[in-house]
Amino acid sequence: MLERTGTLAFPSEPLIASRGAFRVARPGLRLAAGLGLSLLLAGCQMTNGGFNEQNFLPSANPVTAENASRNDRLAALARAQHPRILATYGGEYSDPKLERMVAKVVGTLTQESDNPNQTYRITLLDSPNVNAFALPGGYLYVTRGLLALANDSAELAAVLAHEMGHVSANHGIQRQQKEAEETIAARVVSDVLQEDRAARAALVRGKLRLAQFSRNQELEADAIGIRHSGEAGYDPYAAARFLQSMASYSDFRSISGAADASLDFLASHPNAPQRIELALRHARQFGQPGTGRRDRDAFLEGIDGMLFGDTPKEGYVRGNSFVHPTLGVSFTVPDGFVIDNSTTAVTAAGPGDTAIRFDGVSASARTSLADYVRSGWVTGLDDASVRETNINGVPAAVASASADGWRFEIAVFRSGDQIYRLLSAAPLASEALGDVASKVAGSFRVLSDAEKAHLKPLRIRVVTVRPGDTIGALSARMVGAERKLDLFRLLNALPPGGTVSTGDRVKIITDQ
Repeated sequence: MLERTGTLAFPSEPLIASRGAFRVARPGLRLAAGLGLSLLLAGCQMTNGGFNEQNFLPSANPVTAENASRNDRLAALARAQHPRILATYGGEYSDPKLERMVAKVVGTLTQESDNPNQTYRITLLDSPNVNAFALPGGYLYVTRGLLALANDSAELAAVLAHEMGHVSANHGIQRQQKEAEETIAARVVSDVLQEDRAARAALVRGKLRLAQFSRNQELEADAIGIRHSGEAGYDPYAAARFLQSMASYSDFRSISGAADASLDFLASHPNAPQRIELALRHARQFGQPGTGRRDRDAFLEGIDGMLFGDTPKEGYVRGNSFVHPTLGVSFTVPDGFVIDNSTTAVTAAGPGDTAIRFDGVSASARTSLADYVRSGWVTGLDDASVRETNINGVPAAVASASADGWRFEIAVFRSGDQIYRLLSAAPLASEALGDVASKVAGSFRVLSDAEKAHLKPLRIRVVTVRPGDTIGALSARMVGAERKLDLFRLLNALPPGGTVSTGDRVKIITDQ
């Protein structure tokens, strides 16, 4: 995505649920995570049984964000953070069919709530990141990226019940208080004790206590969530399944080279084999595997057609190319590079620590591109290397720089009132930078109207396995992914050696 930025350093109302009423509210250039989520964020996973949709018909006195949280101090604190979360995670995602599916799961869970007076406000976030989290006062958030990874209603219920566990256990407030204490301790060390080694050691121990406190919160929320969703009638083993999917997702990101995991579930949720074993231990209290319902068909119907990956306003990664239909620009990276469309910029990592970064800024048309390059946003600029040129019919300027053991090749382009910046970097000893930078800068171009109209976002499509279909054939139908077979297995939670059978319903990714 692109954002207005300064110096460049290279290296509405959400869904509301309570026991008495349920309502889905319609939502309305994802901003950088630098907006900052409050420390109130509590990090973060099952439902069924006696759900009766008649309990959730429109009420004569509907629950709204205003009247449900009036005089609720915790809700007021969370409500102040809500706009920042929407800005960070791309706003709300609107899909009536998907909202109804999530509403049914939440409704079932609220029927078995430990606190029947607690009102929950569930917001679906328009983000490809895999995440879910809670704020004090009942604000719950789940991304469409997480919904794409889950495989049945029980797994979604596991996530939501886990987040409800954070709310019911007041983890957000506890974390806020604990972090405030650690901040005060840090200030004492910094301002009073200065270089005292014992004081610094005490501060380190305090940070470790805070980390342990957070892990304990997660394990407590696991236990609450599994009990909650199991009592609601969902498969209690869904939590362990989803934790395993998260482990597979982590491996997939690592191999793919995706760099910006800061907004993902794994950034704030410890995941380990021991945690999966603890989840299985809690699930066994309800019986052997097969206990409870999964509601897989209802879940798949809900996510069928849901956007997958980036939106048109963020641009798309298509193989070795980044294309932005809204801005109308595109560039390509060499083979061996992996593109990551993060919240702050488009980056690509390649062999030998070679890297590429792309972003954009608004600039006055009166400023020449050469003057812009010299305006101070590049450290170590070789002033003599700056020259203006034209690349694929687009006004451009190129330059070189070096700093802190790195070499940089810079190319900037003007299109309309926007300046686009492509930086290629490599260690000083690298001999590949010139060739890489030349290829990337030479690939930058402005898209035609026909090309922009042809680009479509990727979507989850649920298909039925036909006789003769194999995993290889099904994954080959997917578009927008380099490692199609691995992604197919990940999305459908297929273990190594796992296969599909005629009549199974599976998820694929397509632009149709």
